[in-house]
Amino acid sequence: MPAKIRVVIVDDHQVIRTSWKILFGTDERFEVVAVLKSGQEAIDQVPGLRPDAILMDINMFPINGFETTEQLLRIAPGTRVIGISANNYPGYAQKMMAIGARGFVTKSSPFDELTRAVVTVSEGGTYICQEINRLSDQ
Repeated sequence: MPAKIRVVIVDDHQVIRTSWKILFGTDERFEVVAVLKSGQEAIDQVPGLRPDAILMDINMFPINGFETTEQLLRIAPGTRVIGISANNYPGYAQKMMAIGARGFVTKSSPFDELTRAVVTVSEGGTYICQEINRLSDQ
């Protein structure tokens, strides 16, 4: 059996953290190695965790997902971040990718698309969800 994909979830909403941990736990391809509630926790813990992919909420306070991603990529180059947002504004996806994230998925995306993004990014690819791609084409 291949090694599990190590995932870190960073979101300030407990219901998202808990739900995603449960959902990823139902898929044997994944291991959730940390569930973090803030950008600061991510900055402090992610370098030592060495995850294959990080699901990073962009709308956190006081350190948002953009700033957290920038700092993580400075202290842990090669970190693979997937930006996550309830907002489907394509500019947020573009900004995250410009910072160095490897993907972007809206919270309204189906779970199978979220897992597809994690697999793709963990293998070195990039992934933008269908909703953002559709809105970008308009």
